[in-house]
Amino acid sequence: MSSREIAPLSQRIDAVIFDMDGLMLDTERLHLEHFRKAANDFGYSELEDVYLQSVGLNSRDTERLFHQSFGPAFPYVDIRDRWRQYAEVHIQQFGVPHKSGLLSLLETLEPLGFSKAVATSTRKHNAVVLLEKARILHHFKTVVGGDEVSKGKPDPEIFLTAAARLEVDPKRCVVFEDSPAGIRGAHAAGMIPILVPDLIEPTTDVRELAWRVLASLEEAPSLFQ
Repeated sequence: MSSREIAPLSQRIDAVIFDMDGLMLDTERLHLEHFRKAANDFGYSELEDVYLQSVGLNSRDTERLFHQSFGPAFPYVDIRDRWRQYAEVHIQQFGVPHKSGLLSLLETLEPLGFSKAVATSTRKHNAVVLLEKARILHHFKTVVGGDEVSKGKPDPEIFLTAAARLEVDPKRCVVFEDSPAGIRGAHAAGMIPILVPDLIEPTTDVRELAWRVLASLEEAPSLFQ
């Protein structure tokens, strides 16, 4: 076992980077429900398998995935816009739900002095609005959106951009992610990936890339104690 593995996590890192949807905010299930409803409005059904493949991808890569799966005539933009309308109405009525254990984790990290960032495939403006409505934006020094990088997850660019903005060594960053694409990207960035699965059951190879696999964020505070 290496000295890197033996040393406590809190002594090995300077920053913590968080994904947003499905990791901090319990929105992926709502997104799936709203996407299914929007697709049905346009006469499409049985899209769940492809939707799950898109989890963690940015908008450009998601559109490419759907066109590859259903052909160039697939009305992805129209469905996406209708899906966003349903999501906005839901958030106005019910707010933005946190994942279990999130607030406890943020409270645990606060006195430890680590810089914190969000690295999300969601567009920057939309991410900031959600984080504000969830009342957690103030915890983060920076937010990197999927529209701010040229390559989306699983490419490491978004994580390396977050580390650069935080002015920390990527090797001294821990990343909390729920998606396989996110874990692959964090690992490729040379960071310490922690997987908290949401909609997608991780495959063996994804589990092997993760430093830890947690059942929920409720288990995360103990990693820093």
